[in-house]
Amino acid sequence: MTTAVAAPFRFFSLQVVRTRRLGPSLVRVTFAGADLAHFHSHGRDQSLSLFIPAEGRTEPVVPIELGEGWWQGWRELPDDVRAVMRSYTLRALRRDPDEIDIDFVLHGVGPDAAAPAGPASRWASRAAAGDRVILLGPAAADNRAIRFRPPEDTDLVLIWGDETAVPAATAVLESLPAATRVRAWLEVPCAGDVQDVATGADTEITWLVAGRDATEEIRAARLPAHASPYAWIAGESGRVKELRRHLVGERGFDRRQVTFVGYWRQGLTEEQLRAAGG
Repeated sequence: MTTAVAAPFRFFSLQVVRTRRLGPSLVRVTFAGADLAHFHSHGRDQSLSLFIPAEGRTEPVVPIELGEGWWQGWRELPDDVRAVMRSYTLRALRRDPDEIDIDFVLHGVGPDAAAPAGPASRWASRAAAGDRVILLGPAAADNRAIRFRPPEDTDLVLIWGDETAVPAATAVLESLPAATRVRAWLEVPCAGDVQDVATGADTEITWLVAGRDATEEIRAARLPAHASPYAWIAGESGRVKELRRHLVGERGFDRRQVTFVGYWRQGLTEEQLRAAGG
């Protein structure tokens, strides 16, 4: 399954090789497959499209043989056949052997869950070695699905991400050179989800456990002196917009130096968000 779609992206046929629970709400799934020899990415906040089997099926059905017409063909498949598509970010890429990691937030999983789990959370919570997926990902290392791009003269990096953006944010932090000054605020559902981040950058990370208001935390923060700051904020769309308004309107950031990404929208499934064009 190596059909090219729209360079620099293509489909990859992969299988689970192992899983590791990172905390009560987070699980890391490691994938491998011969196709990964053609997977290339600089990492950071690399965006991917993951296709998992429809409920009751063992193989994801995506009409990749249609080439660039796969999208329409996929949409026309019956609901009980069509693979479930979800957007994720690359957590890590390794060689020898070729493997990638994707971290999943387990929304709605467990007896105390406030709402039912979605299909991706259900799948990730029970993923096992040998489970098959299809990935639409990069065949070129530098591609338009990487958004973290601070200008060369950046002297301070600000990062905020909710639990859906923590994998990308931690990958970004680990990619930064030692001289980079960073202030980061990362949200997780519970204290057990806080992670160690192996970064050589001059970094101060504030972990916000559910219930702490990120906007107020950031508004009250005293930042190091800077001349050319850059901000990366990602997560729920409404909160991303609120934080962007604060940075541009109250902090005086140049709006061109604020990268903002809505990974999800409160009250909408990914299918609904896609249908709405968001």
